[in-house]
Amino acid sequence: MGFHLQLIFALLSLAAVALANHAAQPAPQLYWNSVLPNTQMPRAISELLHPDSTNEEKSTNIMNAVGNGKPTDHKGKPENIPLALIFYNKRYDHPTDNQLHYKNVAIFFLEKDMRPGATTNFQFPRNSNTAAFLSRESAQSIPFSSNKLSEIFNHFSVKPTSVEAKTIKQTIEECEAPGVKGEEKYCATSLESMVDFSTSKLRTRNVQAISTEVLEKGATMSMHKYTTMPGLKKLAGDKVVVCHKQNYPYAVFYCHAIKPIAAYVLSLKGDDGVKVKAVAICHLDTSEWNPMHLAFQILKVKPGKIPICHFLPTDHIVWVPNHKSA
Repeated sequence: MGFHLQLIFALLSLAAVALANHAAQPAPQLYWNSVLPNTQMPRAISELLHPDSTNEEKSTNIMNAVGNGKPTDHKGKPENIPLALIFYNKRYDHPTDNQLHYKNVAIFFLEKDMRPGATTNFQFPRNSNTAAFLSRESAQSIPFSSNKLSEIFNHFSVKPTSVEAKTIKQTIEECEAPGVKGEEKYCATSLESMVDFSTSKLRTRNVQAISTEVLEKGATMSMHKYTTMPGLKKLAGDKVVVCHKQNYPYAVFYCHAIKPIAAYVLSLKGDDGVKVKAVAICHLDTSEWNPMHLAFQILKVKPGKIPICHFLPTDHIVWVPNHKSA
């Protein structure tokens, strides 16, 4: 009888621990676990799920990424150009002299440049934009519209003439702008809405979500020469969803489904010994791109069928179907 009581108490204790762990998980993680039970959560997402950081008023350091080595504007101030915009947005189809600073960096490269032994200059800093996810319910209670800017500024105690206000306005305007031809875009203001958008565009919940990861703690903000190691892996599907972290008081991701496209995971080793699991995206048809796009300036090629590739920064996520569902 005593043994049975001990067994019952042990089982009840385990159940209580399980319930406590479940209750301790933030709502976005619970949603992920319920909708994507077989999908590993990438670091770019898990780092933004700290329950003590999900209060949107604690996440107003939206300008962390400014001045981190990016080119400056004509007034000498940091020109905070999100890489997502350089990759996809028409606003940067005509690069300025300062934006051509990127010619010395492997922002764009050709598919053949991913062969083992190839070297490239790039920068894989740790995420500096640490604004955390809100639950969908919390995010939906806060306006996210260019028609509600005054209300948004008041909510976050931001002065309308401040740099922070300018960044908020720019992020919302980019989210509201029409997508380029063949692009299905959406700004996800919660992890739940990102999951819903990505799985709906891929038409399956059997997906992989992958981000670039620096595998050593010693990663720095400086530029390094990286060598491509053997083991290039092409991910499934010719249609992928890519989500880019935006500068905002809480986690907002600019997501878009694009095709035809190919996604790869490759291993890189820096000249400082740091290893990186890098995600690369290759656009297979650039015939609709503006001939003055920065990619063509860097690679000395013309719009057409030559795939143009780029790495994803560590705070971006690529969604693809699992091989079993591809």
